[in-house]
Amino acid sequence: MSTREAIALPELPSLSKLYVSALSTAARTKLGALERSHALPHVQHTVTDVQVSLEHVTTFQHLLHGTVRDSLPSVFVHSVAFPVVMSVLTRPDFPLPLLGMVHLGNRVRHLRSIDFSEPLAVTAWAENLAGHHAGTCVDVRVDVQAAGENVWEGTSTYLAKGLYVPGLDKASRPERQDFVPPQPTAKWRLGPEAGREYAAVSGDFNPIHLSALSAKILGLKRSIAHGMYLAARVINSVEAVAAEPFAWDIEFAAPVFLPATVALRIEDHEADGRWDSADFTGWGERSHRKHFSGSVRAL
Repeated sequence: MSTREAIALPELPSLSKLYVSALSTAARTKLGALERSHALPHVQHTVTDVQVSLEHVTTFQHLLHGTVRDSLPSVFVHSVAFPVVMSVLTRPDFPLPLLGMVHLGNRVRHLRSIDFSEPLAVTAWAENLAGHHAGTCVDVRVDVQAAGENVWEGTSTYLAKGLYVPGLDKASRPERQDFVPPQPTAKWRLGPEAGREYAAVSGDFNPIHLSALSAKILGLKRSIAHGMYLAARVINSVEAVAAEPFAWDIEFAAPVFLPATVALRIEDHEADGRWDSADFTGWGERSHRKHFSGSVRAL
């Protein structure tokens, strides 16, 4: 990380402007006016003195049916950092197109409680450009600091479907495994407005989440739930019993088309009489199609 060119951004970028930039880059590339690089930019973007409002945190917690508290929910920290991540993904020298990119999963280390009043420094960079059986994938790393120490570390993995970067080996397709839904411990009924509501608190106004019409323009049959909304709901419920520090991960298997009913199973595990970890799985109540799975564990 130390050898990357450090680029200090004056403030958190506007996500709406970054999406417009992504559209412009896609159009120029399609017209042949812009040729994509075959390597990741060796840079890191940083924004310092990021301040979160208590009203914003409270609205986020209410939407997720979580406990209202002064410390930041772990997935909320991801949403705070997301504009910096997007600033990396929309660079003109980034080798993969943002539009159409599929979110495969996340791995996070939540290292201590983060009070809403603490100014944060967010740094993001991309690494591990690799072949995938369906295209090319990349990891975007994020470090969040408060008072000079790392308090949150995350890795998001994205897939550029159908795009194969020259020089990268294509991975073999994994063997398909049948999914048998377990007994659910909860059910979420998500209306067509779920995407718009999460966009309002996260700032992620990707059109595939906002309405059936905007999703159809981009090739989907209906709008889909944000992956991080699904992650936020399940992680938020486990955070209520997990002691900090903790780590969590999630893998997305299939999109949730709205409206939908998602069945969920969370299994808590103890060690020496104390909470130690939890595993979770979410699937379609009617389709029995797995949507996501993951775990939370004490560090």
